[in-house]
This record gives sequence, structure tokens and C-alpha cells, in this order.
Amino acid sequence: QVQVVESGGGLVQPGGSLRLSCTVSVRVFGILNMGWYRQAPGKQRELVATVAITGTRNYADSVKGRFTISRDDRKKTVYLQMNNLKPEDTAVYYCNAKSAKSPDDYWGQGTQVTVSS
Repeated sequence: QVQVVESGGGLVQPGGSLRLSCTVSVRVFGILNMGWYRQAPGKQRELVATVAITGTRNYADSVKGRFTISRDDRKKTVYLQMNNLKPEDTAVYYCNAKSAKSPDDYWGQGTQVTVSS
């Protein structure tokens, strides 16, 4: 069974940085398009950033220039480097893995990020 496990969340002051990691227990990681999503209290889940199997990256306008998504296929891990964090970035961050070869779609349990002074 495929498992998606996020880590790296926590409490940080405004202007600070965090790096989230997401490791997928799957036989072939290279066929997965990966993404980070977030959900703040009382709001819908929204896209933060994606990185395709080609390496193409996509970001929400609200995080462009502050967040960087990357992947290490050998480690079966995707990262989200978050800089200059703002209180409005506070949310549960979820990792998503979508197969490029089948309808398979996997989610992690989420990791809490809180930006507060």
C-alpha cells in the first residue's frame, strides 16, 4: 500500500522559513506528479505548488517568489522550501502524488504550519 508521509511543519514567526518534506513509499516514484496543497480553518483546500515528472513547476500567485518546490526521485521525496512566511500561510499542508500512468491519486495526512509572533 502506498503511503505519503509529510514532515517539517511547526510554529514560526513572520518572516521566518520552514522546509516541508514528503516521502512516498512507492516502487516507482518517477511516474508521480507531485504537489503541495494547504487548507486553512474554514477555507477550502487550495493548491500551493506542483512539480511534474518533467520537472515543470507551478505555483499559486500567493506564494510565488517565496516558496520553492523540488523533488529528489532517488529519495522518493518532494520538498517545499517556504521563506518569508506570513500569518496567512498558516494552514495544514498536504502532499499529493498523482500517477502519470494511471488514475492513482494519493494524499498524506498533513502537517501543520503556524506563522505567528
